[in-house]
Amino acid sequence: MNRLAVPPRLTEADVVEAEVDLGVAFPGEYRRYLLQVSSGGAVAQLEKTENGWWWAGNSTRRRDLLPLPFPHPDSYEDADDEFYRRLPRAEDYPDGDAFAEPMNAWNTEYWDFDERKTAGSVVAEEHGCGFATLLVITGPLAGTLWWDGRATCD
Repeated sequence: MNRLAVPPRLTEADVVEAEVDLGVAFPGEYRRYLLQVSSGGAVAQLEKTENGWWWAGNSTRRRDLLPLPFPHPDSYEDADDEFYRRLPRAEDYPDGDAFAEPMNAWNTEYWDFDERKTAGSVVAEEHGCGFATLLVITGPLAGTLWWDGRATCD
């Protein structure tokens, strides 16, 4: 999308259809923005695709996490620390082959946990190199913007 071009507003029917399709109720300010200003622009464009409603540039985001409440970053600090305490250490294994299995299992579990840190949100704007501003859609923080600092260790 040309960043200078402002996408059209959505109709009430579009917004309702998107909310039903996504299994969420948009925060009031964002809903008004979609209806009165634009379907995108300052925030990633909400558009209907062949797979249903979704935000442009959010293709790698997990759709199943959107209805879950966005967790405040303080809420997972202890769990994050616990994950790192369980990080397998190469010196505890006889060789690389023996180390690979527990390391792969840890990575798989951690990446799922890490994705859940942004549940209930979408990328409002991508800044490159893993940096993004998130728009919170669900939970007590709905309607707020957050810096996704995971690329810089929060």
